[in-house]
Amino acid sequence: MLNTHTMNKLSEILSGTGVALATPFKEDVSQIDWEGLERLLAHAGPHVDYLVVNGTTAESPTVTHREKKQVLEFVKSHNPHHKPIVMGMGGNSTLELLEFEKSHNLKGVEALLSVCPYYNKPNQEGLYQHFKTLADHYSRPVILYNVPGRTSSELSAATTLRLASHPNIIGTKEASGNLLQCMEIARNKPEDFLLLSGDDLFALPMASLGGKGVISVIANAYPELYSHSVRNAINGDFETARRQTLQLVEITQAIFKEGNPTGIKQLLEIMGICQHHLRLPLVPASAALKEELALLALQLEKVRV
Repeated sequence: MLNTHTMNKLSEILSGTGVALATPFKEDVSQIDWEGLERLLAHAGPHVDYLVVNGTTAESPTVTHREKKQVLEFVKSHNPHHKPIVMGMGGNSTLELLEFEKSHNLKGVEALLSVCPYYNKPNQEGLYQHFKTLADHYSRPVILYNVPGRTSSELSAATTLRLASHPNIIGTKEASGNLLQCMEIARNKPEDFLLLSGDDLFALPMASLGGKGVISVIANAYPELYSHSVRNAINGDFETARRQTLQLVEITQAIFKEGNPTGIKQLLEIMGICQHHLRLPLVPASAALKEELALLALQLEKVRV
């Protein structure tokens, strides 16, 4: 379990902007586009604070266990700026997740991001016992991930705070869209417990409550501008952070219009970083969204950081 010094160090290095990396596929979507992933890492890596591998934006539900291991090893070996790595490891079977962790080489991984169990809809005690069991057994510290819009499973502020006292749980990614819940967590959490935004456009208001950053989708495409906005907000320069955030509002809203990562992959193709291909049941962006994203990307080409 973590001592106070290690907890403080992790809270520092995992503040700011973590990019939830997309997984590029070739036209034959059974194949990962390793060249595209390398370009994405070269594009985003220098500007963000850490890399998040195999999260929802990576299409984790349709990426196999073997591929997840391959992606993790690829990111480790294509990380010239030595950015910290967080690995997504969530699911709805506690026992399976314990076995899954054992099968990975987690050397070089700072923490594990674990989403609330989906579909089986546990109550608050079930959620507490699930995360406590993972944290008791995992070799790496855990970041909770509350995203009820995807899981139909809401991790309450009270349960989050109960888990925050566990010595191997270091923070929460809050994507509930509920600022009152975030305020309750911020007001009562341990000082070194990370409150992270799971929504790109909520990072600014959450910073005003004591949030320490975001795990971001838009940072795949605009890592420099977006990371600057988050860092300025954390440092209390809300005027600059507001200006930078507002520059990205339209395109950030647009990339989610047809689901994630549909929009961000289309935007990355427009930027020449990787192709837009997704695995079913996800489908490519509509012609209307492609046109909208192309126009917004063109308008942002002259934006200053």
